[in-house]
Order: sequence, then structure tokens, then C-alpha cells
Amino acid sequence: MDVASTLNGFCRDCMTSLAPDATRCIVCKSPRVLQHPELNNLAIAHLDCDAFYASVEKRDDPSLQDKPVIIGGGKRGVVSTACYIARISGVRSAMPMFQALKLCPDAVVVRPNMAKYVAVAKDVRHLMDELTPLVQPVSIDEAFLDLTGTERLHGASPAMSLAKLARKIQTEIGIGVSVGLSHNKFLAKMASDLQKPHGFSVIGKHETLEFLAARSVGAIWGVGKATQTLLAKRGITTIAQLQQMDKNELLKLVGNMGTRLYHLSRGEDHRSVSIVDETLSVSAENTFFDDISQLDLLEAELWALCQRVSYRAKKSNLAGYTVTLKLKTKDFKSRTRSASFSDHTNLAHVIFDVAKAMLQKEVGHESFRLIGVGISNLEETTVQNTATLDTKQAAQTKAELAMDAVRKKFGSRAVDRGISFTRK
Repeated sequence: MDVASTLNGFCRDCMTSLAPDATRCIVCKSPRVLQHPELNNLAIAHLDCDAFYASVEKRDDPSLQDKPVIIGGGKRGVVSTACYIARISGVRSAMPMFQALKLCPDAVVVRPNMAKYVAVAKDVRHLMDELTPLVQPVSIDEAFLDLTGTERLHGASPAMSLAKLARKIQTEIGIGVSVGLSHNKFLAKMASDLQKPHGFSVIGKHETLEFLAARSVGAIWGVGKATQTLLAKRGITTIAQLQQMDKNELLKLVGNMGTRLYHLSRGEDHRSVSIVDETLSVSAENTFFDDISQLDLLEAELWALCQRVSYRAKKSNLAGYTVTLKLKTKDFKSRTRSASFSDHTNLAHVIFDVAKAMLQKEVGHESFRLIGVGISNLEETTVQNTATLDTKQAAQTKAELAMDAVRKKFGSRAVDRGISFTRK
């Protein structure tokens, strides 16, 4: 083992290996020094493109570099992405556009160009694939990587290889990324959010419990507002408190979510970085024999599709944070609308309620030849937890799960909600 491999830090700009006490690079004098006692022993990473859509637009139009940029629709639309300058004013993804423009009236609004973003994402993916075959995309702009055993191939530690990758993406593709490095996927994802943009953060094994203890329960991936509210009612607001509870206590408190909270609060995540193509979305659509303009008929079609999506998601133990509605007009023009929420779901009635609200804004004097719905930003889940829902939602959920059980026993058409009977 050479001397450089025993050191615990390096310069992220020129990649010079540094002694543990270095605060600046001894060669290029850069303050972008990465130091950590476990730096050479960690290989699971999460790479996240910084404000991806906005970064691509700024790359392609240098005049936007120092301006607040919002990617999204018109005044009636929502924010897809906001650059970091706009975020200083409080603009966030999924925020209504009118609200975003009140917070940041000087913002430059750019309509999304998905074809361009997909092309850039493929370029980033190609560079990741050159680093390791173990790349697991999470969405268009983020992925997990496992660099275990790549030291001999690249002549560098996983940490340094990742820093070189981040620099290469910046210089060759023209966008910034943030990297999180740890001993499992949960902590790598958490690390990548710590110092955005252009960040590189490390969470080691020995500091895991202490690192997590000081954070809010909301810092756990997948814990939304409803679960936080439920825990807060019992006086539980920090991960340190979760670490003091046993699994049975948590199961009684939040149902099946309890197992997840028990393990993740302790930094335990045994999921591997999988190269098997993951399901990025679960969707269904229907092209009509005759164009439809009536809202009630479109809602009935939508409900049937929501049931199909829900069935497929439940069967695969998946739930999503985003619902997307797809429409195609009689003259073949496509419309896509999306909405996100804090807690993931695979429930048909929840998907339907969100999609229906978007549908109602689109229906007017036009006729549609196609309607579709899907959920994305998926993660694995178990049986839907009703403990975090309000009384009405919990009742609807229990009714839906009861109908699922009946359908499983007697067939898909054995029972349904009343809206289905309006279908022609």
C-alpha cells in the first residue's frame, strides 16, 4: 500500500492526497479539501445533480447564470425546479407558480424541455457507468453507485474516483453534482443533501448513531408530515428518541412503518445497489374509441386507471410520492400534469383524488382521445399504514384494503366504488 492510500483526505480540485490535518491543498491552495477518518473504507455513494433542470438551462444560456431561474409552467402551473438563487427567496419544487413569483418576482421562468434533460441525464449516466457497473438510477437526476472493489481498476479510492467523476461531469457536461458517501444507501442519500450544491459529504460507520441522533425524525427518507405529526403527539421529534425505542413500541405506534423507523434510526440499511432496471413509475392509460369531453365520463375512466395502477403497485410492494396525469387531445397534443405529496402512497383513492383535481383544471371545451395516470418517485413499501391518516382517510383506506381482499378471493369485478358504474 502506498503512502497516499493511507492518508485520510485529498483536494477535490486537483486530487492531491493530503495529510489528515490539511485545511488547504498544498499544491493548488484550494480550500475544497475532503477529510474523513473512514474516507478510504467506504464505497456506497449517492450522486444527485444540483437543481438539474435549472442547471441545464443556465449551461445553455450563460445570461441566466447570475439570475434566479424557475423551471415550470405559467401562472397556473407549478415549479418543477428552482435554481439555488431562487431558493434563497423561498421558492421550492411543486410550489404553485403564482406563489413562487410572489416570493421571487425577478425570476426568469423557463418552460421544461424534457427531451433535452433526458439527453443530459444519459450523458451523466454514461460517465457513471464508466466508473462502476453497479449504478442504480433513482430518478432522472440521481443514482446510487457501489464502488466496492474498483480501487485497482481506477488506481484510486472510491472517494477519489467519485470526486474525479463530479469534476468530469462539471467540465464535460457543464452541470454540478453533489455526492454522498457512506456504508449504505440510506446514509449515502442523506449525505448527498448535506452540502448542496457542489457538495461531497461523508458519513462513516463509527459516527452513524451520533450523526443521526441530533436530527429530526423528518430527516429519515420517506417520513412525511403525517408520520411526523403522529410521532410529535407522543413527544417524539428526534431520531435520538427513536433510537431509544424497541421495535414493538414503534410497531404499535405507527404500524408497519415501525420496522422501517427502528432500523433506519440506527443507520441500518441492508439494501444493495441493484443493477436490475428498477421500476421508475407505475402507470396505465386508455385510448378511447370516441373522443370524450364530459368530466364525469373522464373521471370514471380515470378511476379505473387508478385502480389498475394501485393494483400493480401493491403487487410489487411499491408506493410513490408523485402522481402524474396524462391527457391527449383529439388533435394529438399531449398534456402532462404532476403533483407530489409528503407521504408515499399506492392507494387507488389517494391517487384518484390527486389526479382528479388536476383533471378538473384541464377539462373545458376540448375533447380528449387518451387519458393516463401514474405514480413515480417510488420506493419499496409493505402494507399501507393507516395510523398516520386522518379519520376519513383511514376509513377510505380500510375500505379499499377490504375491497382488495374481496377481489383477490372472488375476482377483480367482485366489488367497486360507485363511480365505476358511470362508465359507458
